[in-house]
Amino acid sequence: MTVTSPQPRATIAAPAPATAPAASPSPAPSPRTLRAVRAVRTGGWQEFTEAVRQAGQYPTRAEAERVTRIVLSALGGHVTGDERVALAQALPPEAAGLIAAQIPAATPLTARRFVDSVAARIEGSTPATARWDVSSVLGVLAETVGEPLTTRLLTQLPPGYALLFGRAELARYNLVAPD
Repeated sequence: MTVTSPQPRATIAAPAPATAPAASPSPAPSPRTLRAVRAVRTGGWQEFTEAVRQAGQYPTRAEAERVTRIVLSALGGHVTGDERVALAQALPPEAAGLIAAQIPAATPLTARRFVDSVAARIEGSTPATARWDVSSVLGVLAETVGEPLTTRLLTQLPPGYALLFGRAELARYNLVAPD
C-alpha cells in the first residue's frame, strides 16, 4: 500500500478585471478600505464616503458620495424600529440623517427589487452596476456598525440582503421531522 501525504494547494491570483467594477459580483474590502472603515468609526461623513470610494473603486469621492446618498436613502425606508435608531446612532450625522429622513415602506422590497430601485435612481445604471453600488455602500456600512447591529438589520430585511452587506447567507432549513 502506498501512502501519499496531502500537498498544499497552490493559490492562483485572480486576473485583474478588464471591465468596469460592475463585472464583479461584490466588492471585497481591501486592507486600505478596512483602514478607512476604522477611520469612519472615529471620523465622520468624509471618512465614510472615502471608505465607500475605496471599496467601490470609484474614481472620485464625489461619485462615491452621490452613490452613498442614494443607497442610504433607499435603505432608510426599509429599516424600522430600534434597528433604525441604532443604525442612525452608529453612523456619522449626515448618513444618519439620510436614514432617518425616509418614511418607512409599507412592505420591504426583496433584495433584487431593492437593487432595481437603486438602479432607477442612478442615471445610466444597470442592475449589475447598481448591485456593485449597493454592495459597496452596505459593505462599508456593515463594517462600520459592526456584526451585532448588521445581524439585527438582516433579520428585519427579507432574505437575500446578506450578500449586499458582504455576508454569505446560509439557507434556512426546517429541522422539524415530518409527522
